[in-house]
Amino acid sequence: MMPDLGKYAAEVLSAYALSLLLLAALIGLTLWRGRAARRALEETEQEAGSRG
Repeated sequence: MMPDLGKYAAEVLSAYALSLLLLAALIGLTLWRGRAARRALEETEQEAGSRG
């Protein structure tokens, strides 16, 4: 299924691997920041609710 990459096989495959790694890091960072933002919003809403 894989095309013949010739003498550039290592470079092409490492570029694919790096791209997938960066994509996974971006997704992980997005999820982490989303959780932090959700926590901060819940804390702010609780403070606002207690003040009344």
